[in-house]
Amino acid sequence: MSKIREDLTLATSSFSHIIDVPIEQVDIGHWLFSLSEAEYQRCCPPDHIAVGTTKTEDGRPMSINVEKIGSSLSIQHYIGEIVEKHKCRMVSTTDIFITTEQRTQMQVIWELSVKSVNADQTEFTNSVVTHPSEHLLKIFEDQGLTFEQASASRQQISADHNRREAPLFAESISRAARGEVR
Repeated sequence: MSKIREDLTLATSSFSHIIDVPIEQVDIGHWLFSLSEAEYQRCCPPDHIAVGTTKTEDGRPMSINVEKIGSSLSIQHYIGEIVEKHKCRMVSTTDIFITTEQRTQMQVIWELSVKSVNADQTEFTNSVVTHPSEHLLKIFEDQGLTFEQASASRQQISADHNRREAPLFAESISRAARGEVR
């Protein structure tokens, strides 16, 4: 595994969506770790491919997400650093398949949170920050890209994906809060 460069931010995005349920009914941690594959796929078609849950060897919850972001296939190994009703902070060393022969990694920090808007509404926020690995930086260099060029491209791709998935995640959390199982 190549060293992650946490001193460099490749992309960052954050989108919010208001749902019509009181915050007391929302449990993001429960939702995330009971999310069916079909529901995950509904949360960003056609990008979301598969989801599953497991635990790390030391017992921390883990969500394995497979999705296509831009033209790359991502396999995310999200480890729950914070798993609570109103906030989850997940960190993944993500495998990125740029082509079928070109595999690298990046770190993805995924934060899901809610805050009360009023007695009947809750604002959901989906935030994503990515950091490159040294190997990914070498791939950019080999392609003749500066970090700034690669970052601008990844920023656009990441923001587009998050903009599409955030409201669908929020509505899925809303359905879960209302007890509507799909």
